[in-house]
Amino acid sequence: MSADEAIKQAMAEIPKAVAAGVVDLASGMMLSIKTVDSHPQEVLDLLGPATQEMFEGAMVDKIETLFKKARGVESDEHYFQEILISSTHLWHYFGRMKKMPQAVLTVVARGDVTLGVLVTKARQITETLEI
Repeated sequence: MSADEAIKQAMAEIPKAVAAGVVDLASGMMLSIKTVDSHPQEVLDLLGPATQEMFEGAMVDKIETLFKKARGVESDEHYFQEILISSTHLWHYFGRMKKMPQAVLTVVARGDVTLGVLVTKARQITETLEI
């Protein structure tokens, strides 16, 4: 399934979704994005690198390394799998694709969305899709 198809599924299945995208963490690039509103290009250009920083930035990497060392873990798996952020009127979900952990699905939904439904539907997409 392509990034465009993942976004189409997210927009169709997640209630009150107003935007969705897929970010490649290896490059920090937004592979695809759909939004119901217009945004300045400068904002859209920063979404990929900002997502990359949240999941694999220098400080996040350091924290993961310290936890792995303290727990005797020798895996390359990242600890941060999902991030949920609230803003003034919106919820922002970020989740790694299970079959391709270097890709992150992002979904923005209105603030009055039922969080359990948002997370459950987004997880269904991240668990089944391979981009």
